[in-house]
Amino acid sequence: MADTSPADLAGYLLRLGDDRLVLGHRLSEWVGHAPILEEELAIGNLALDFLDQASLLLERAGALLDPPRTADELAFFRDVTGFRSALLVEQPNGDFAATIARQFFFDAFDAHLGVALERSSDRPLVAFGARAAKEAAYHLRHSREWTLRLGDGTDESHRRMQTAIDDLWMFTGELFEADDLVRRLVHAGVAVDPEIVRAPWRDEVVDTLRQAGLRMPNGEQPMRRGGRVGGHGETLGRLLSEMQSVARAHPGASW
Repeated sequence: MADTSPADLAGYLLRLGDDRLVLGHRLSEWVGHAPILEEELAIGNLALDFLDQASLLLERAGALLDPPRTADELAFFRDVTGFRSALLVEQPNGDFAATIARQFFFDAFDAHLGVALERSSDRPLVAFGARAAKEAAYHLRHSREWTLRLGDGTDESHRRMQTAIDDLWMFTGELFEADDLVRRLVHAGVAVDPEIVRAPWRDEVVDTLRQAGLRMPNGEQPMRRGGRVGGHGETLGRLLSEMQSVARAHPGASW
């Protein structure tokens, strides 16, 4: 493995961890509001998977920072510009179709990312990739089945699912961007080149939408980006104000 700076590795881990922290919180907002009891249990378990993954990644990222920070400090005491999550995962839940479209886009990416991380030269990332790949396979099966069910369901469910696909498409391109930090870590054999994930992700999306009777977006809309460098807006700000409220109201408390 080529030399890797602690700052670069911490930055990469923050991106992986923040994706899961923010998406896990978004999913947790459905608890008590899911359309059926079975989905209440499933979506809660998805949220727990992502939050547990986030805890592992942020704990390691924090240990590499100077000065070191705990996972809780990173989760609850960073402002919005300090988060490195992709814009896709912070998008509001909307109706159930919007949540499923957001989840399907991310799961299709995450499943292939986890497998690719198993080839990292960084042993902890290999272990994380093996775990993430297994969990992402279940997550993808869940979101894919709902995409098929809604797309090939009633006229109303089809319309809502198509609208969600069209509205969220602009946030998918950021998943495959590689800046200087990622390129350095790819060169060191640590990070996954997101470009190798693009083709299998697109194949998964195209095949699923075809089977669901849904239309692929035409690709004419410009892609939104900026989340990886802290370019977030009010959407994430409102999420964090809720997620961080208790910790900030009682700093230093433990339970």
